[in-house]
Amino acid sequence: MPVLLYGQEEKGEGLNMNEYSAMTPEIEKLAALCREHGQIPAGLYDSYHVLRGLRDVNGKGVLAGLTDISTITSSKIVDGERVPCEGELRYRGYDIKDIVNGFVKEGRFGFEETAYLLIFGQLPDADELSRFQKLLGSYRTLPTNFVRDVIMKAPGKDMMNTLQRGILTLYSYDDMADDISVENVLRQCLQLISTMPLLAVYGYQAYRHYVEGKSLYIHTPKEPLTTAETILRLLRPDKKYTALEARILDIALVLHMDHGGGNNSTFTNHVVTSSGTDTYSAMAASLSSLKGPKHGGANLKVVHMFDEIKAAVKDWEDEDEVKAYLLKLLNKEAFDHSGLIYGMGHAVYSISDPRAEIFKGYLNRLAREEGYGKEFAFYDRVERLATELIQSRRKIYKGVSANIDFYSGLMYRILGLPDQLFTPMFATARIVGWSAHRIEELMNCDKIIRPAYQSIAGEREYIPMEERDEDDINR
Repeated sequence: MPVLLYGQEEKGEGLNMNEYSAMTPEIEKLAALCREHGQIPAGLYDSYHVLRGLRDVNGKGVLAGLTDISTITSSKIVDGERVPCEGELRYRGYDIKDIVNGFVKEGRFGFEETAYLLIFGQLPDADELSRFQKLLGSYRTLPTNFVRDVIMKAPGKDMMNTLQRGILTLYSYDDMADDISVENVLRQCLQLISTMPLLAVYGYQAYRHYVEGKSLYIHTPKEPLTTAETILRLLRPDKKYTALEARILDIALVLHMDHGGGNNSTFTNHVVTSSGTDTYSAMAASLSSLKGPKHGGANLKVVHMFDEIKAAVKDWEDEDEVKAYLLKLLNKEAFDHSGLIYGMGHAVYSISDPRAEIFKGYLNRLAREEGYGKEFAFYDRVERLATELIQSRRKIYKGVSANIDFYSGLMYRILGLPDQLFTPMFATARIVGWSAHRIEELMNCDKIIRPAYQSIAGEREYIPMEERDEDDINR
C-alpha cells in the first residue's frame, strides 16, 4: 500500500491518509501475528468460571464494591426466586421519577439540584441550592488564553478526545493538581462540572471553523444561567433558545448523571482513583471509556442506524416493511453488520429502562411542538417491533427493552445539536456521577483495585537467537 501525504488522494478509493496513519504491509503482517497468538479458546472462560464482561448470563454483575450514590433495580424476589421487574433508578435513595417530576412540577431546572444531591448526599433547600448555583456559576470560566492556546490549536475531529485533552491540560494550570484531599478534589470536581459545557462547545466551534471552514462563534457564558441554558446559548450563533428546549435538555442531563458504580466509565473512575492519581487523570480516563460505542457513543450509533433505516424504508407506517428491515439488522445484512439493533436492550435492565420511559414522555412533547411528530412515531414503532423480533429470535434470559440511548439522539437532533456533541453531552452530565464516585472511593477505600486474571500460558524454554527458526518458535 503506498504511503500518502496529507492532502493526497488515492485514486479510486477516495482516501486521504497521512504518513503517520498509513497502514503498511509490515503492520498488516505483524497484526496477523497478534491474531495467531492472541486468541483464547472461548471454552476456557467456562472452564475457569470467568464471567466475561463481569456479568453472568442473566446480566447480574460481579460484586466489586459498595456505593451509596445510586441504586439500579431490575429484578425482585417472588416466592423465593428472582424475577425480572420494571426498572428502577434511585439517586441517593430517591426515585429518579420523583426527582424529575418534583423539579418539573415546581418549575425549576434540575441539573444543579440533582448534582448537589449526588455529591453531598441530600436534597438542598432553597438557600443551599441558590448558593451552590452561584458557586458553579463562578467556576464557569477557563484560564486566561486557554481557549486560544489550547482549544483552538490542532482541533480534533472527535470531541471526546478534545475534552480529554482540555481536561488533562487544565492539570498544568492547577497549583494543587496532585492534592487528593477531599476538600481539594471537591473543588476540582466542581470546577470541571462547571467548565465541561465550555470545553465541549468551544471544542466543537473550533472544529467547525478550522476543519469545516464555517464561521467561528465563541460566546461568553452568563453566570446566572443553568447548565442546560449555558450549553444552548454557547452553541447557537444567535444565543437564543426556548424555555422548553432548555428544560428538555436539562431533564436529559439529569437522567444521564449517574448509573451506579459498575457502568464502564464510572468503574474506570473507581479503578483509576484507587491508584491515588489526580482528578484530571481520573476524569480523562472516564472520558476514554465513555467514548466507546458500547457505552456513551451508543446514542450516536442509534441515530446513524435510524438515518439508514429511514432512507431504506419507503413507508414508515408500513409495519411489514419496517419489520423486514429490522430482520436485516438482526441477520447482519444491514448498517454495520453487527447483528444489533442499537438502543435496544441494556446490560442491567430487563423489562424497562426507567430513564427511557421518562425521556420518551418529554421528548414526545418536544417533537410535537418542533414538528417532529412523524419521526417520533416512527421511533416508537421501531421500538415496539424490535422488541417483538428480538424476543422471538433470540434466547434472552432477562428480557429486552429500549434504553435511554434509543431516544436521546433524536432529542439532540431536534435541539439542533451536531452529532459531534452527542457523547460530550453524556459526559457533561456523567461527570457529576464520576465526581461523586471519586470522592466516595477516596473516603472509603484504601486499596488499589487489582482483580485476578488466570494465565493459560504454558511454560516454554528460551531459545537463543542463533538457534531460532519458525518451527522451534511455534513449538
